[in-house]
Amino acid sequence: MKKIILASGSPRRRELLTQIGISFEVVKAEGEEKITTDDPEEAVMQKAQEVAGRVDADVVIGADTVVAVDGEIMGKPKDPEDAVRMIHRIQGRDHEVLTGVAVILKKGEVETTINFAETTRV
Repeated sequence: MKKIILASGSPRRRELLTQIGISFEVVKAEGEEKITTDDPEEAVMQKAQEVAGRVDADVVIGADTVVAVDGEIMGKPKDPEDAVRMIHRIQGRDHEVLTGVAVILKKGEVETTINFAETTRV
């Protein structure tokens, strides 16, 4: 039986995998979530890659959602005031909501990554 890791603490993502009958363990990314790229599609893939690098599993599934405005990823608000600032920044303006998924298949030392992202303009 293959060992499957969900690289997310999201209750919704856990619910989705459970609904389709997949047995899995949850392993969250360590530390704060830091976006190290300006490419929104790449940013949503980083969580799975971080977890895959430190667990022994056959499959690692990660998913993340980010908001970008004027090509800049906004990240998570630091505090309530930052959240208000972010809402004001996107209010009444076009922005993008990107959800990306990375599925990392591990067989010995060989890893195959399947990435995809969906962008919605709001």
